[in-house]
Amino acid sequence: MSRLVLLDLDNTLIDRDGAVADWVAEFCTTRQLPAEAALHVTSLLRERAVPETFESLQSSLGLAEPPAALWDAYVTGLTARVTCATETLTRLDLLRASGWAVGVLTNGAADIQRAKLASAGILDHVDAVCISEEAGARKPDPEVFRMAAALCGHELPGDAWMVGDDPVTDIAGASTAGLRTIWISAGNTWTNPGLTPDHVAQTAADAAGFLLGLPESAR
Repeated sequence: MSRLVLLDLDNTLIDRDGAVADWVAEFCTTRQLPAEAALHVTSLLRERAVPETFESLQSSLGLAEPPAALWDAYVTGLTARVTCATETLTRLDLLRASGWAVGVLTNGAADIQRAKLASAGILDHVDAVCISEEAGARKPDPEVFRMAAALCGHELPGDAWMVGDDPVTDIAGASTAGLRTIWISAGNTWTNPGLTPDHVAQTAADAAGFLLGLPESAR
């Protein structure tokens, strides 16, 4: 059986926070909303953005546009802003060429997550994608890790890793499901007592370099 690595999407393979910040700034400017509106919109979108989020957004900001139109604008705008580093994509290919099965495991609505994956050029570099809305389970539920592994032709626990930025949904969830873990720090310090990731990497490319056995100077 091949080795398996599952990777989170948002703030792991792509910079979701940066894309959201850019979209919120344009959203508020084009609608001539006050400065405090940007903080409100960002707060609503920070943890989880689904169509229902925009019902609350429309109501709280008194917007004339229907929630469905606001959601469509968000999907289109955010999708246009996300990218995946060329180095990361190259290393995903190297992992697969080295015998690894590579999958994406992400929470979120299927339409926007698949749109982001396509726009960032990730789909051609992985073996499978597991999205919580389609799976009917969300990280950190161990079942969704098993489902993602199965899509990659892998049975947990086995030789499997999870790469992600969220200490709870990615690291704790994967550990419970029997995977080893790599936390994407993005320069931050681990502050969760009682749980330690198996490895810490600055970026997804660095995490892939670690799994490939590249020397630290080359990561």
